[in-house]
Amino acid sequence: MSDPLRSSNEDSYFTYADYLEWEGPERCEIINGEAFMMASPTVEHQAIITEILVQLANFLRGRPCKVFAAPLDVRLFPEEDHSDDTVVQPDILVVCDKSKLSRGSVDGPPDLVVEILSPSNTQKLMFLKFESYLNAGVREYWVLDPEQKKAQVHILQNGRYISSTYKKDALIQASILPPFSLDLAALWGEAH
Repeated sequence: MSDPLRSSNEDSYFTYADYLEWEGPERCEIINGEAFMMASPTVEHQAIITEILVQLANFLRGRPCKVFAAPLDVRLFPEEDHSDDTVVQPDILVVCDKSKLSRGSVDGPPDLVVEILSPSNTQKLMFLKFESYLNAGVREYWVLDPEQKKAQVHILQNGRYISSTYKKDALIQASILPPFSLDLAALWGEAH
């Protein structure tokens, strides 16, 4: 199958089975059957991912949870026949249930998802991701905005997200990984 993102048919519905057959170097995600092309990350974006990844990996050493970075397929609602229609690639994710780790993907919701905004993120895409993570049961979801130097943290409680905003030099306490905290100032290159 050729790359569906090169076709102009916006009415197409895709599944993980389709996704596995796509050719081409482009990275993409599928949310509710709709394909979204992912732009190549910037140097700043990659630097932020690296900083968070190093901090989380050091914190999780010897603990049961594992941290991963994109590209890695996350099937939020996996189906054995690959008919699931939502496959995302969060910038960073933490998985505490090892049964969700298959050879080629994470099959089920991660415990923590971190997304770093970039100019290619649309409001529609971010809304769809928020809804998908909520419906899948992602316990904690962070959205970092390098341009505004702030973070939105969403914590799942009673089937809905309780959201908080953190400014540029705040510490984010990970509710699912106590006592881990992330110093936002270090991410923006403004260490205390």
